[in-house]
Amino acid sequence: MSELAKKYDPKEVEEKWYQQWMDDGRFHGDSADGGDPFCIVIPPPNVTGILHMGHALNNNIQDVLTRVARMQGKNTTWVPGTDHAGIATQNVVERALKKEGKSRDDLGREKFVERVWEWKEEYGSTISNQLKKLGASCDWERERFTMDEGLSEAVLEIFCRLYDKDLIYRGNRIINWCPRCETALSDEESEHVDVEGALYHLRYAVKGRKQKIVVATTRPETMLGDTAVAVNPRDERYQDLIGEMIVLPITNREIPIIADDYVDPEFGTGLVKVTPAHDPNDFEMGLRHDLPQINVMTDQGIMNENAGPYEGMDRFECRKQLMDDLKSGGLVEKVDAHHHAVGHCYRCDTVVEPRLSPQWFVKMKPLARPAIEAVNDGRIKFVPERWNKTYMGWMENIRDWCISRQIWWGHRIPIFYCDDCNHEWASKTTDTVCPKCQSSSIRQDEDVLDTWFSSWLWPFSVFGWPATSDDLNFYYPSKTLVTGNEIIFFWVARMIMSGMEVMGDIPFDTVYIHGTVRDDQGRKMSKSLGNSIDPLDIIEKYSSDALRFSLLMITATGQDVYISDEKFEIGRNFGTKIWNAARFMEMHSEGFDVKDLAFNKDDLTPDDQHLLAKLNEAIASVNDNLQRYRFNDATLALYDFFWHSYCDWYIEYAKPILFNGSPEQKKHTLQVMHFSFSTALRLLHPFMPFQTEELWHGMGYNHEDESIMVAPWPEQNVVSGIDPAIVKYVDGKHDLIRVGRILRAEYNLANKQTATFCVRAANGKVAKKIEDDKASIVAALKAEELTIDVDFVPEGAMPSGISALGTVYMSIEGLVDVDAEIKKLTTELDEVNGHLANVKKKLSNENFTSRAPRDVVAVQEKRQEELQEKSEKLRKMIDTLKG
Repeated sequence: MSELAKKYDPKEVEEKWYQQWMDDGRFHGDSADGGDPFCIVIPPPNVTGILHMGHALNNNIQDVLTRVARMQGKNTTWVPGTDHAGIATQNVVERALKKEGKSRDDLGREKFVERVWEWKEEYGSTISNQLKKLGASCDWERERFTMDEGLSEAVLEIFCRLYDKDLIYRGNRIINWCPRCETALSDEESEHVDVEGALYHLRYAVKGRKQKIVVATTRPETMLGDTAVAVNPRDERYQDLIGEMIVLPITNREIPIIADDYVDPEFGTGLVKVTPAHDPNDFEMGLRHDLPQINVMTDQGIMNENAGPYEGMDRFECRKQLMDDLKSGGLVEKVDAHHHAVGHCYRCDTVVEPRLSPQWFVKMKPLARPAIEAVNDGRIKFVPERWNKTYMGWMENIRDWCISRQIWWGHRIPIFYCDDCNHEWASKTTDTVCPKCQSSSIRQDEDVLDTWFSSWLWPFSVFGWPATSDDLNFYYPSKTLVTGNEIIFFWVARMIMSGMEVMGDIPFDTVYIHGTVRDDQGRKMSKSLGNSIDPLDIIEKYSSDALRFSLLMITATGQDVYISDEKFEIGRNFGTKIWNAARFMEMHSEGFDVKDLAFNKDDLTPDDQHLLAKLNEAIASVNDNLQRYRFNDATLALYDFFWHSYCDWYIEYAKPILFNGSPEQKKHTLQVMHFSFSTALRLLHPFMPFQTEELWHGMGYNHEDESIMVAPWPEQNVVSGIDPAIVKYVDGKHDLIRVGRILRAEYNLANKQTATFCVRAANGKVAKKIEDDKASIVAALKAEELTIDVDFVPEGAMPSGISALGTVYMSIEGLVDVDAEIKKLTTELDEVNGHLANVKKKLSNENFTSRAPRDVVAVQEKRQEELQEKSEKLRKMIDTLKG
């Protein structure tokens, strides 16, 4: 056994062991080794990303599951990787170019893409290195990137397959457009934010009548592209207007009034402007009524030639000027404040513009059907189960996926066009001639694919698909997918669809949805709020193990996680407690063989049995809670065992034996201590990997220098034949000691000061057990004398308390100046009763209880309860002293 440092140094230990694990290949799994496969695929963080608390929580959970499986002897691989993050990465590089006074257009497509690859090579490993700081036991030999050669091959393969099956098509449809990024976004990439906007009521003149109708809109600038006004066919107010023409203000174009069931008669005036090129619902209405589609904006959100006098204006500048002009012409009825949801780009937060645009789409309904069945029949389960409903709601109403993006960084769409014969085809190779007419006048589509088009293939593309491999056959499907709810649609649902389509099987059997990490005020962490906590700062201050353990201890299944800096003291203090316990054992283990832990069960004392029973309970609880993804309950079971059962009780019980016991007693006690500690250490390892590895070696538990990472995982009772009645008795003894210690504290006895105790045992049988176990109780209570008497009746002042084994009395004769103590307690009682009277008066005032906020009243009610309890306790102590 090597000597443990007096103080644990996490920085040195974490760096040492992570490098050792890497050097020893501890994280790598190989299908050639056979066995029971266990695979997790990491949700690939953006290559532009840095570690935040959401990553820390997500990857911590994955690491715990992976480390447990590895210790269970499973053939384990946790596949890491990063996502090329098309728009986000292009934005990063464009910002860097801007500082140089350049744009991507100055470089041209080929040079710009080269520049992005250079950036990726320099900075792309940042988040992977930070995950290593966290202790993530990823199979780094398998690390992938969504634009590496193998994954690019997979993207080309799936695109061509789906195109040839008519599941990919090009269509001119309304999409979400980001004017800043100048690209289409999917519905899921347009994040709707509630804003205080306005509802503009505009007057349109009816042709041939001295009548103006009023339409309501939130986007008046798009009226320049109106091609109709619509009413509900059953709205009696406007029956005579259907078929009439109106004159569009400013442009003076004539457009029809149409009837369509889509119109809600209750919204606004019941008349709505129809702008097919700038609204998805108007687009569908336009198709039903064969309306023209007039686009009034450029890709940059600038008004175009169809905007008449507003050409060249920014869309919001146009809105302001247009409203001024309409007001001048008497064409504004009113403007109401209007709270509504507005789409924003998920990358740059620019307001999204719905606009008509030719884009590439995947037909989703045929792909969704098998993915719906996989969840319906239980082959895939969501934890918590409530996310099933969210998944199903989206899948059953799924819309086609817009997969084309008008940027340069990403997988270029493998569609080719022939300018001579207009042939269009998909190809995995960069073709040079048209396969139909052999012309060389061909060109590739300019767009790239949505980032998620590569990551939806992740569970099988990381193992080399479309090529077949032993690894793919062995590790697919994977086990648990750990992710946040915000990408159920972006990623989870699409992976299930692609897995069923390509592999004919589910990609994973469980989807664990963890909560969002928030600050202690409940706010989502963000740079703009200034409330972000950097995991690397926490690791620097408290240690990686402290961060990991603390995070999980406050993470209830699927619930949001509320953190503050000081909450990480939980894990640090816990680690310190364990380290000190190990050093205490080490001090008393000189000459003791820690490999010889086969203690004689016949020699087990009640306290031995109690400790081993609590160890069995901890094992059962950790395993059960891990199976149910209740990570906070698993960590709580470990905390309770180490802190309370082991340190607070057993070590205190063992001290007299280790200091003054016989050699045989010392050996037996050390066997029980080391057996329990080493077993619990294995149970703790997935949660606190670094410190447990250090202790595993430092305490000499490692056989042939083996890592704790592959030590057997405790899955069931480690000791059988424990008597439940004895365990119950020791629980009672602990309660008895607790009551005795409270009595000592109430009368301010110094730690070294002894006192005389008497226990009026519940019955003779209990009295016998206490008598047999008297030495350990005397030591725990620092008792000068302990009497056990079932018929004990106190003479004079003897404060007492009731325990599970009987009433505990403590003599204060010679320890306390009774008169002075009575005087002091009486003064304290008067003060407490004064405060109590004030609180009662306040709560009896109806003006206060009826008008004050409920939480303010509740504080006073709680205060009254506490003061009442304290008053009764003081009165009882005074009565006891008076005898």
